[in-house]
Amino acid sequence: MRKPLTIAVAQPSCLSHDVAANALTHAATVTSAEARVVVFPELSLTGYELEAQAINADDPRLAPIVEACRRAGSVALVGAPVRDERGGEHIAMLAVDASGVTVAYRKLWLGTEEARRFAPGDKPAVLELDGWRLGLAVCKDTGVPQHAADTAALAMDAYVAGTVKHVEEKGLQDERARRVATDHGVWVAVASFAGPTGGGFANTAGCSGIWAPGGALITQAGPEIGAVARATLA
Repeated sequence: MRKPLTIAVAQPSCLSHDVAANALTHAATVTSAEARVVVFPELSLTGYELEAQAINADDPRLAPIVEACRRAGSVALVGAPVRDERGGEHIAMLAVDASGVTVAYRKLWLGTEEARRFAPGDKPAVLELDGWRLGLAVCKDTGVPQHAADTAALAMDAYVAGTVKHVEEKGLQDERARRVATDHGVWVAVASFAGPTGGGFANTAGCSGIWAPGGALITQAGPEIGAVARATLA
């Protein structure tokens, strides 16, 4: 029988392009979150800097996150630019656990500026964990009904996203989360940057949240940097 799953959505402080410093902040967040899954915003390791260097899964700067996940028994879903084996570059969600780092998902729906450098991923993805199937999404994906539908077709139990939104887009963030939770009858967890994060985002929305199947808001962080919201999915 599937056990309840505790998930946290985090909005850490971020230093643009400073992967080593941001990895330490991610590690500290994992340690304090007390959750099986800790979700971070889009491009959380570099800030929303579209010229940031791609990060390899074996990058030694990510070791503090791996160690924090080992100690806490957690899986961290973090945002980073990556390069595939053919040299194509993507906005990705990395899965970090005690065994190391893997590229779990590559963003499918890109913004106009993003598409100048990055290529879209080739398919939706789910992460299987403790009997749960977590559908993965990054920012603009959440606003494309086809993305949620295609991911739901993979039998997801929850839709998990990392985003970055301007402060005036908080309502849009909530609207998209409620729509997915209602349309597909799944949990939705969204980690959204707070504070400045590069790329013209001087004042981001924060207000990361978790919604139950049907769209009811279960928990939500405020707009402040460093806040974490947590809920148990059952």
